[in-house]
Amino acid sequence: MEIIDTHTHLYLEQFEDDFDEVMERSFKCGVKKFVFPSISSKYNKRMIKAYSKYPSNIFLMAGLHPVYVNNEYEKELKIVKENLKTNNYVAIGEIGLDKHWDLSFFDNQKIAFQKQIELALELDLPVVIHCREAFDDIYEILLKYNCDKLRGILHCFTGTFDDANKLADLNFKIGIGGVVTFKNGGLDKFLNKINIKNIVLETDAPYLSPAPFRGKRNESSYIMYVIDKLSEIYNLKSEEIIYQTSLNANDVFNFNK
Repeated sequence: MEIIDTHTHLYLEQFEDDFDEVMERSFKCGVKKFVFPSISSKYNKRMIKAYSKYPSNIFLMAGLHPVYVNNEYEKELKIVKENLKTNNYVAIGEIGLDKHWDLSFFDNQKIAFQKQIELALELDLPVVIHCREAFDDIYEILLKYNCDKLRGILHCFTGTFDDANKLADLNFKIGIGGVVTFKNGGLDKFLNKINIKNIVLETDAPYLSPAPFRGKRNESSYIMYVIDKLSEIYNLKSEEIIYQTSLNANDVFNFNK
């Protein structure tokens, strides 16, 4: 059974000393595909270096993370466009809006988000969205661009049942990771009402480790704890969770194109 981690930052500094070991542990757990979201051009070389070591397993996104948006965001978007000409990227991401940190550039975040959605529609690529305390703003923008080509994932979903349904209606899936294992995360209260066909697995490593490792560095092998929790919530065997979520991920990223 092939497990797909649809959102993992294994190229970051936190894995500099043991990247290969982290990959091996993931392989042993059955994780065979890893999708790397981009955050800024600062990490492009690291992403490409990791990809070059495991080209059959690692898939890349291109994009500018909202937290990295400032007054020079247009330069970053030019780099995103150039990158898309040089490698086989499977999505534009991670893009979106973040109201948790500095709001100084929130208007620029909105512009950068919309420009990257437009780029994804032009290239017929899915988008992977970062949403922190900004669901209503994001939903409003997605409605503006709603069409058959618009599709993707809202990663690290922490919203409501209503939010999940709104996303499903727009042909978006939700990324479920370590938060689902948190005692007071809240997702377990309604997740079983959401069709399993609308869910993909992710870790967001090195962030948001599942409950047994909360507060420590996350890695892709820990996706097993997410699978176990989903198996409990949906009352399905782990194999069924893996099978359906992998189909869902392939539906978004079209790995075999």
